[in-house]
Amino acid sequence: MEDKRIIDLFWERNEDAVALAQAAYGPYCLSIARRVLRDDEDAEECVNDVLLAAWNRIPPARPDSLANFLGRIVRNIAIDRLRKETAAKRGGSEAEIALEELEETLTAAGTPESVLEQKELSAAVSGILRSFSQAERNIFIRRYWFLDTVPEIAARYGISAGKTAMILSRGRKKLAAALKKKEWIE
Repeated sequence: MEDKRIIDLFWERNEDAVALAQAAYGPYCLSIARRVLRDDEDAEECVNDVLLAAWNRIPPARPDSLANFLGRIVRNIAIDRLRKETAAKRGGSEAEIALEELEETLTAAGTPESVLEQKELSAAVSGILRSFSQAERNIFIRRYWFLDTVPEIAARYGISAGKTAMILSRGRKKLAAALKKKEWIE
């Protein structure tokens, strides 16, 4: 069933929307949660949480892409869960490492204080990523959205881990330079 119909069912408060979303996007959400958490049981709980969150957010939200909407929610839920679980022993997980790499690029200006600023920053980052080559963008997204390890990315694209790490490093520098130019960071 297409996204529009499922979203319409959410808007109608029809409980079939949850079952249809689960059938259509459950495996996709589960793969994102597993990538972050590396634990099947926790990942399955995240998928249940994302379906509840979708029920609570639609309406008022009317996403253009249900896959992107659910993917963003499950990723955030999984990252929040991971942070809570690793709060006592900081570090060690691949997700934490990837997020810390990006944090070094983005924290110079501090956290945006309003939703509007966050949306503007998101749009700026998206625009900057569109300026990357397709290969650079794919590698960057695999690392910082899907939280793949450097060796996994290298194997996926048939390049060395060193080259992958270099592409990521250059991408972070490119992102930081563009954000400085747009005065998002100092």
